[in-house]
Amino acid sequence: MTIAKQMDIRANIKKYFDMAFNGEPVIVPRKENKNVVIVSEKEFKEMEKAKRNAAYLAMLDKSDEQLRQGKVVVKTMEELEAMAAE
Repeated sequence: MTIAKQMDIRANIKKYFDMAFNGEPVIVPRKENKNVVIVSEKEFKEMEKAKRNAAYLAMLDKSDEQLRQGKVVVKTMEELEAMAAE
């Protein structure tokens, strides 16, 4: 992980973009801790996928807990077909 000032980024943008593309995140410190991190698109997509997977797993855990507590609704096939026909 590399830390670079904004003026260094501006002066050497290709260098820092290449570093990020090759897997080395670049942190750009800013005032009031409003820092940013430059990462490759591949790494960004992996982080987004991991976040979605975590949300999905949390939803499954919640559903499993509701099932264990008996918080379910039971419908017969006829009831479901009647609902679909509406």
